Amino acid sequence: MLKQIFMLKPVFDSQTIHAIIEALRKIVGADFVFVDEENKDKYAHDETENLHFVPDVVVKPKTPEEISSIMKLCNEHLIPITPRGGGTGLSGGALPILGGVLLSVERMNNIINIDERNLQVVCEPGVITEVLQNAVKEKGLFYPPDPSSKGSCFIGGNIAENSGGPKAVKYGVVKDYVLNLQVVLPNGEIIWTGANVLKNSTGYNLTQLMVGSEGTLGIVTKIVLKLIPHPKHDLLMLVPFNDLEKASAAVSAIFRAGFTPSALELVEIDALKIVSRYVDSAVVPVTDDMAAHLIIEVDGNHLDTLMAEMEAIATLLTEYDCGEVFFADDAQQKAELWKLRRRAAEAVKAEGYSIEEDTVVPRAELPKLIKGVKQLGKEYGFDVVCYGHAGDGNLHVRIKKPGSKYSLNNQDVIPALRALFSLVNELGGTISGEHGIGVIQKEYMDIVCEPASLEIMRGIKKCFDPNNILNPGKIF
Repeated sequence: MLKQIFMLKPVFDSQTIHAIIEALRKIVGADFVFVDEENKDKYAHDETENLHFVPDVVVKPKTPEEISSIMKLCNEHLIPITPRGGGTGLSGGALPILGGVLLSVERMNNIINIDERNLQVVCEPGVITEVLQNAVKEKGLFYPPDPSSKGSCFIGGNIAENSGGPKAVKYGVVKDYVLNLQVVLPNGEIIWTGANVLKNSTGYNLTQLMVGSEGTLGIVTKIVLKLIPHPKHDLLMLVPFNDLEKASAAVSAIFRAGFTPSALELVEIDALKIVSRYVDSAVVPVTDDMAAHLIIEVDGNHLDTLMAEMEAIATLLTEYDCGEVFFADDAQQKAELWKLRRRAAEAVKAEGYSIEEDTVVPRAELPKLIKGVKQLGKEYGFDVVCYGHAGDGNLHVRIKKPGSKYSLNNQDVIPALRALFSLVNELGGTISGEHGIGVIQKEYMDIVCEPASLEIMRGIKKCFDPNNILNPGKIF
């Protein structure tokens, strides 16, 4: 039933395999252990390109103690174990590339406590990000990180990848809101990484070490997040440009002028046309002379101040040859504009742009990055569309190359990606802003990391997971 599964150990006889499955059933209950092909195939992919790796067994625990027992079992028998959240990842971090056990945290979906006095929330890793945001908003509170997949991604996965989203430009990313984590280590021990306080200089910062570690050091089972008061108002405008480089240059100008939008997104016209067709929307006027749009949002508690700020930004942008500015009149128009932006990745992937890279550079370097990306497309024979969080220099580059649906081990694509990441490095950037390294970008780590840095990272991994059972084959 389990086809030579546990690839960290050469051979398992059928009796041992049966015993392992029975042990898993005793830990979580028979109803939450799956070895049928239909269920295994469901967890064989995420949103990363078109990659597909089938696990040998899927387990859905409910408690930290159950995860502890599973980890002890896997550690004893050298069984690969891959943790998984909502399956929305874009770097293959939750793909069971060595088979073994796929551990889904989807049953651990409780919001345990919203502490209004201390502006904190305690939750489990399987809580959907938007569900958490809506729950705290009812209390007048705000959890800002909002990845495009917030309606389906899990808080646990957001922590694993240190997710960001449009509002990161003003409010920061996930790491800026995590105060404390309960974590099950690969040997089954359960620890808390910090304390439920705003300041903590007690030893090494294990909490921040876990954030962004892509499930390679431990499995998060409880989360303490900082909250802030929810802003009372927000305003949104759409600004067209007939030159892509001028649009990206305008981004830096906005910040130099002293403005800090709550979101500042760039969508080039090819991506906008694709997503407009995909969601059947005409809310955004599209003409042949347009090259890109900026989506700019401001928020706060004083509407008059926000309106004056938006008018000042619009005036500034005229210096960069922008077209007619479109102000969203009501909540419905705002929602329609955000729907277009949030579904861009889904739409362009369906159009054949299946390879996505998550580059980030200092925002003043965005014009050079975009120009360089377009030039590389011509040199290496691929079509490319760009969109992303221009306000913090985080540009998502989507590639379509005939005959190449994925980049992993693809010699037709690897030289182009090495050239892309070398450009990013030359501009002072790095190869992932919020999607993580996972499996598809690990062979490019040498471009941006010195050998000594990589050795330190490998040493940390070995300290936490000496048998390399937890999410093996990721990052390095």
